[in-house]
Amino acid sequence: MTLYFGSDHAGRELKDILLSHAKAKGISAIDLGTDSDLSVDYPDYARKVGESVLASPGAYGILVCGTGIGMSIAANKIRGIRAALLYNEETARLAHQHNNANIIVFGGREVAPKDATSWLDAFLSATFEGGRHGRRIEKVSQIEQENHGTTT
Repeated sequence: MTLYFGSDHAGRELKDILLSHAKAKGISAIDLGTDSDLSVDYPDYARKVGESVLASPGAYGILVCGTGIGMSIAANKIRGIRAALLYNEETARLAHQHNNANIIVFGGREVAPKDATSWLDAFLSATFEGGRHGRRIEKVSQIEQENHGTTT
């Protein structure tokens, strides 16, 4: 399994903690930036991580910005990405089990590092259940296909 990590300046510190946590567990973890506290634009990093996840079957992405909202919005604009903003351990598990999320998102200013590492572990230990959830993911994909090329 490979994890791609990205953040803006507001999420860099938590991203670095999550990246180190993944590496300590022996997971292939790739840092796509930022590596600075200088102001950067979150959509650039959502794109880098999203495109990397799509190009690497079985990979997942981890994004962090100040609240997680901007990264979630930007990542979900990429066709084929299902990014889930986490707010507790249960949402981490369900993002994988029910939504087959391929990117999880954290609010760097909103989440304590010990909670974030626990949520990452919960996400990674879960598996997609399929069944009725698979049917729902197909419907989401259908919406995405029908609206491809439109702007909002």
